[in-house]
Amino acid sequence: MTNRSQISAAVRQLYNTYPFPPEPLLDEPPPGYNWRWHWQAAYNFCTGRKPPRDDVQILDAGCGTGVGTEYLVHLNPQAQVTGIDLSDEAIAVARERCRRSGAQRVTLHNLSLYDVEQLDTHFDYINCVGVLHHLPDPIAGIQALASRLKPGGLMHVFVYAELGRREIYLAQQALALLQGGDRTNFKEGVRLGRQLFQALPDSNRLVVEDKRRWSLENHRDANFADMYLHPQEVDYNIETLFELIDASGLSFVGFSNPSYWDIDRLLGSDADLMGRSQQLAERDYYRLVELLDPELTHYEFFLSRPPLERCHWQEDATLRQATPEIHPCLQGWPSQSLFNYDYQIVTLSEAQFAFMQACEAGTSSVGDLCDRLEFDLEEVRSLLKQQLLMLSPSS
Repeated sequence: MTNRSQISAAVRQLYNTYPFPPEPLLDEPPPGYNWRWHWQAAYNFCTGRKPPRDDVQILDAGCGTGVGTEYLVHLNPQAQVTGIDLSDEAIAVARERCRRSGAQRVTLHNLSLYDVEQLDTHFDYINCVGVLHHLPDPIAGIQALASRLKPGGLMHVFVYAELGRREIYLAQQALALLQGGDRTNFKEGVRLGRQLFQALPDSNRLVVEDKRRWSLENHRDANFADMYLHPQEVDYNIETLFELIDASGLSFVGFSNPSYWDIDRLLGSDADLMGRSQQLAERDYYRLVELLDPELTHYEFFLSRPPLERCHWQEDATLRQATPEIHPCLQGWPSQSLFNYDYQIVTLSEAQFAFMQACEAGTSSVGDLCDRLEFDLEEVRSLLKQQLLMLSPSS
């Protein structure tokens, strides 16, 4: 057995022992939304416009117990969804999860990412969350996925960041030493890990960070095992992350948590430092941010296979001709105070609220609505920047 197959077998054994994520099964669609799993919202974030079609093919690569898969089905009612995972136990849970919540447009396969070419389909959208960093060869994994992405398609990726997971790494190494040669007995590993954290002083750095950041989720054994006992993990920094991205052959679209990467929140009080940071190359700029705020535990970002049409709506005439509609991931609409796509509170002015209400019909152009309501185009651009509206270009 090769080293790669040995590692894959150990990872399969972990998730067969503790199918992950261990979220409860529901007899109804899952609550709320994750905009990254909503095709229209993700496409709009990446391109600045509503997608031209919604009857798309979506792949959940490394779907586990189907938590994300279930959302992908319910949030995208015209899409066909495929889920794959290495663990047959996790796939069994995913099937039951989707059956119970009525997620019917889904096909699930017990399949490694390396073998994704066995699927006949090419996909418009690939979701790969928390998987690549657990592969013995992440580059081969992302290349396999990239080969199944259609031109103009998007891939959403989530991988671990090394700076914010330093204490996790130290605890993993310590537990590996204490386990000795019995590292694939994951239930015994959980017992030993609980014993270790109980024995360490309250002031111990590993204990302090676990209590501050992880203990709420780690009361479940599956979460504890996934964090501290995983047989394979690669933690990235900006430099190694972009080596992975470059190897994929896809284009980097952007991070899906842009607020973290806004250096103004760190250096905004010093004009000289801000000016110096703005002169950096893009990847050096990102590296500076993570070095100055090393709390980041993961990277989440979008890749695309060109060509990907992007709309910036800088020309007034083009903006006026577009058709606006309400962003599909808002909580509390219609109200002047609501949660946006990222569950942040937004308070609308009366004029903004009136304009957005007028957009609900989805038939009038931006120009017609602005003229009728005496609403400024710059205000429209502000609503677009906040992801409160989506636009369809005039045909």
